[in-house]
Amino acid sequence: MQPNSPQFKWTSDASNSYTISEDTSQMEPIEGSGTRLILHLKDDAMEYLEPAKLEDLLQHYSEFVEFPISVWKEKTEYKQVPDEDAEVEEEGDEPKMKTVPETTEGYEQMNTNKPIWLRSPSDVTEEEYKDFYQSAFRATYDEPLCHTHFSLEGQIECKSILYIPGMLPFELSKDMFDEDARNIRLYVKRVFINDKFEDIVPRWLKFVRGVVDSQDLPLNVSREILQKSKVLSIINKRLVRKSLDMIREIEEDEDESKYIMFWYVFVYMCICGWFVYFSAVLLMHTFLPIPPTQHRNNFGKYLKVGVIEDQRNKDDIIPLLRFFSSKSEEEYTSLDQYIEGMKENQKQIYYVTADGKEKAMMSPAAEKVRSRGFEVLYLTEPLDEIMIESVTNYKKGDENYKLVDVSKEGLNFDDEDQEERKKKEDELNEDHKNVKTYLETALAEKVQKVKMTDLLNESPAALVQSAYGMSPTMQRYMKAQNVASGGSDAGMMGSMNQAVLEVNPSHPIVQDLERMIVSQGEESNEAKNFAVLLYDVAALTSGYEIEDSGDFANRILSMMTSKATVDIKDAEVESHDVVQKPTSATATAAQTEFFGLKPDNFENV
Repeated sequence: MQPNSPQFKWTSDASNSYTISEDTSQMEPIEGSGTRLILHLKDDAMEYLEPAKLEDLLQHYSEFVEFPISVWKEKTEYKQVPDEDAEVEEEGDEPKMKTVPETTEGYEQMNTNKPIWLRSPSDVTEEEYKDFYQSAFRATYDEPLCHTHFSLEGQIECKSILYIPGMLPFELSKDMFDEDARNIRLYVKRVFINDKFEDIVPRWLKFVRGVVDSQDLPLNVSREILQKSKVLSIINKRLVRKSLDMIREIEEDEDESKYIMFWYVFVYMCICGWFVYFSAVLLMHTFLPIPPTQHRNNFGKYLKVGVIEDQRNKDDIIPLLRFFSSKSEEEYTSLDQYIEGMKENQKQIYYVTADGKEKAMMSPAAEKVRSRGFEVLYLTEPLDEIMIESVTNYKKGDENYKLVDVSKEGLNFDDEDQEERKKKEDELNEDHKNVKTYLETALAEKVQKVKMTDLLNESPAALVQSAYGMSPTMQRYMKAQNVASGGSDAGMMGSMNQAVLEVNPSHPIVQDLERMIVSQGEESNEAKNFAVLLYDVAALTSGYEIEDSGDFANRILSMMTSKATVDIKDAEVESHDVVQKPTSATATAAQTEFFGLKPDNFENV
């Protein structure tokens, strides 16, 4: 600036116009070059004169701006000064001190945090990455499982750091797609813009935290500008790819507990707060062995949503999925691990859906596969069934494996001929035509059809759905959705429960039913109750709900009563057969023999 140059004033009322004129005010002129900003506040905006409000705004939007920003504020410090009112006990003793507050005014810099994403990854230590995560995302007690630091160059310039949290963020523990969850923070030239842009990452990566600093977006970027910008699409693809790389890095880590921690987490919530939650988790994981049955899904459920919604990256997500299985017991298994343990010439991956691992284990449909030595995957969450509809096949190497629901009708195995299987089933249906026809008549309103099978090993019967039928888990979900939307569940679910009853003719219960039909006739109430009870048990073990619990209880009580009546009559007959009343010695011998003891055992006592 040249000496004696005029000073100009730029004026605007926040509308679309402004004026520039020579400054004729009596204010002290600016020394050298520079700019003085004078803001006039409205009457209802006086809160912006408060230092606390200004600090909050600066820390939120300008935390990482390169040039220093300071706020003029009062600061109170406490100092130790001699207490003049205190009595001196002996001459030469040091005077007693007291603490007094001292208030001073001055500038304090607000943006002291350094944007570590602008540094080279080789210059940033692991401790700095962790400290930045804990301070930027207010996650003091959480240590990230993994992070990645990268930059984009070429069409666009962008720098970013992404983190996978150690624990599910608190806001996502209540709602996995909580709109208030702000995990990806968008910066433009280090100025914070927004942390609620939905399209910056797909919602199945809602749990990933990080910062994105773009050099190509304007500072006044809006949601509408982002939706039309190609920059966002390029950033989105790169963030997804880097997130998948992080998840694979955790999966391939030598410490297998990391991916276990990623997939599920021990739940110990209490009213004492977030600190107690993390402390309990760390304590339990450090000192106590925790079975998976006491864990809740951590980030695994998000990957399942990714399989459903993200067709572009579905093939990359599927190998990262984990399930319980009939062979893995308390451990999760992947599809790759399942394939490694397959029988020779097996080309199908078998699975069953249920409300929990215990119910999946007792499913008669899974029994059909386990009895032949095949492993069965247990899909135990409501989301699993929706997800698995998108995974009809799984390709590993040059082989393509088909995923098969064992609870569907027409189950075929790789190690048997389909024509032989059909011929065998036809023979079974013909050999046990009486009981098959009787069950179809007695259960006409409950099942679509009845068929005999030799695939069941321990169970007398099983309920399976047709190829396009709904599983019991999905039926309950649809029923709840219908009721929630104001509909009735009665008429809607009637047709969906028309399952197929598969009966094991070699089971003693089924053989008893056959004898009952022959001896008592098809009109026998006892035979009908027996048939309906067979259906009810098959429904319960297959995961269905009993429609009329009162009727079910009456059938059980009727059977118990008839059994008790038979026992009483048998006891009466036995009492009439007694010819001689036993002596006390004889009675004592009989009692001891009943408990497994004999009088001869007391000879040496």
